[in-house]
Amino acid sequence: MDNPSSAQYWDDRYLQDATSWDMGEVSPPLKAYFDQLTNKNLSILIPGCGNGYEAGYLLEKGFSSVTLIDISPVLTARLQEKFRQYAGPPPAIVTGDFFQWQGAYDLVIEQTFFCALDPALREGYVKKMHSLLKPGGKLAGLLFDREFKGGPPFGGNKEEYRRLLEKEFEIKTLDACYNSIAPRAGTELFVLAKRM
Repeated sequence: MDNPSSAQYWDDRYLQDATSWDMGEVSPPLKAYFDQLTNKNLSILIPGCGNGYEAGYLLEKGFSSVTLIDISPVLTARLQEKFRQYAGPPPAIVTGDFFQWQGAYDLVIEQTFFCALDPALREGYVKKMHSLLKPGGKLAGLLFDREFKGGPPFGGNKEEYRRLLEKEFEIKTLDACYNSIAPRAGTELFVLAKRM
């Protein structure tokens, strides 16, 4: 199946270990951002969460309200097993469609999810992010600043992201990352956008 909007597509990718985007650790730009956060009670959502490295790091740092959502039941079953070993409050792990999810969060973490979506869904993504964030809530994370053939991931650029996001958000940061891992150097943007 080749529909990247389907659970089966992502189940197959995980079952075949066709996860070339997976770094095996929390990404350095997100780690640096997390290290600046002082309120450990923030309600945090990580959509399209992949193997949950960001969630693991947040839990280790004492954050107590982390929700992961992914469309792949294969992946979320693996995450349930993975996070059994963590001390402290476990993350909430949801198998489901981001676009159907309801909630109110202080912070949503973006780590390759946006670029995994069909570009036709990008305006809907921005509107959904706005609806999931509390007033003043923030969207923070990474976007690819390059083009890909085929996809996912689907590429993009700073101008496109700015045009989409500024409809619903006050963009605080949308700049090239200085601390990407070597294979992604020069191809990542860090975004920090506040819900208006």
